[in-house]
Amino acid sequence: MSIRPNRRQFARACGLGILATGAVSTPLVWNPTWVHAGTGVESTAVPPIALNTSTLRGHQLSVPDQVQVVADAGYDGIEPWIRDLRQFVDGGGKLTDLKKQLDDAGLQMSGAIGFAKWIVEDPQQRAAGLEEARRDMAMVRELGGVRMAAPPIGAHNADAIGGNGGLDLNTVASRYRALLEVGKEMGVTPLLELWGFSPTLSQLSELAYVSTAAKHPDAAVLPDFYHIYKGGNDMVSLGMIEASRMPLFHINDYPAEPPIAEIADRDRVFPGDGVCPLVETIAMLLRNGFAGTFSLELFNPEYWKRPAAEVASEGYQKSKRVIDQAIAMANH
Repeated sequence: MSIRPNRRQFARACGLGILATGAVSTPLVWNPTWVHAGTGVESTAVPPIALNTSTLRGHQLSVPDQVQVVADAGYDGIEPWIRDLRQFVDGGGKLTDLKKQLDDAGLQMSGAIGFAKWIVEDPQQRAAGLEEARRDMAMVRELGGVRMAAPPIGAHNADAIGGNGGLDLNTVASRYRALLEVGKEMGVTPLLELWGFSPTLSQLSELAYVSTAAKHPDAAVLPDFYHIYKGGNDMVSLGMIEASRMPLFHINDYPAEPPIAEIADRDRVFPGDGVCPLVETIAMLLRNGFAGTFSLELFNPEYWKRPAAEVASEGYQKSKRVIDQAIAMANH
């Protein structure tokens, strides 16, 4: 049996867990500062680190095996894909057993990745997408989760939107509000996700506008370092988004080549192995009060050729190293 790191116990003690009673729709955060014993000097708290299971996609692991690998590597949380959870249930697995495994391992359900088409133009498809999101949220909630990704699937390429460019942002905001209402009923907050390659929601300014125009108290966003770059954004623009509205943030890195027009998900690398200004950007986020979870999301097929445990462990260590450097910079 592996020994869970002390930092996980610290994170849980600081309120990252799920409230015991009642539905929760707003993002849960913890106090982003703590006080050195005997000094009265505040320092930045250590953000939890989760693993998005896309990082291990090529290993073809079952969900229980994913949980085991993630826990053994030292992560504080896991961000599974809804399709893997469905496959687990369809194969006879019980969510109650999976919840117990998560609890026994000390892992938070940091989020989940689903592709319900809440944003599409067709009203019937959109209604079906909201019902799909409701079912997805029910699984997430049963596993102790309170948030999941809401990417612009169905408005993410020219074919999906009829070649007419991105959707009107007020229309997107109205549709996101409808999704937030479903989330409020289910106790799971859908996080508006940035997709840098998409004609819709590729810009941090669009993310900020839509989440504001939705006029909903639970509106929150899910940025991603790779997608910020892919969409042609500047990292400094993150400073314009309220820190409490970023309860989850995908961490990764990218190389200088291929160029931005050609770079793709498969080119993502471990934090610190690329050219993204991660340390400086995370330090800025922490100074602004960021109190969310960093979830490592990679799609690199070269990593899939290596043992899953090795990939997960290296991903954790490199993510932690970058975050620790950012904390030191933020506290300087």
